[in-house]
Amino acid sequence: MADATTDQKPLLTPSVDDDGAPFWEYAAQGELRIQTCTACGELRFPPRPCCPHCQSFDSTWRRMSGRGRIWSYVFPHPPLLPAYAARPGYNAIIVELADAPRIRLVGNLVTEPGAPLNSVAPDRLRIGAKVQAVFEEADGVTVPRWVLERP
Repeated sequence: MADATTDQKPLLTPSVDDDGAPFWEYAAQGELRIQTCTACGELRFPPRPCCPHCQSFDSTWRRMSGRGRIWSYVFPHPPLLPAYAARPGYNAIIVELADAPRIRLVGNLVTEPGAPLNSVAPDRLRIGAKVQAVFEEADGVTVPRWVLERP
């Protein structure tokens, strides 16, 4: 049996399931879309088969502007899991979408598309700072990252 402390692989890319697959397919096209119930119109994230508001199984994917604001953030500090030990200095942010304030996505703030996860200095992050989604391919999956609207 493998040792969990030495056999870890960083979670750099998402695990794609059937409900969330369209989210990642749209991301690969450079679009941020959120699952929407066609019966009651409510947005839902994370994606799931049934609407928690009206219990309908019918949904579509609504295109979002990609704009939002930083709702919260953290900079992980050592001690980290062994697989992350060489990665300190990066941020993890929660973004509240401008066109869907009840929807919040987790990601990273970077200086520009393709920049390293530690490209933004910690003192640049502020709760409420306006951000815009950018998309980056990581290990075969295109993921949303975020840049400041006013660097």
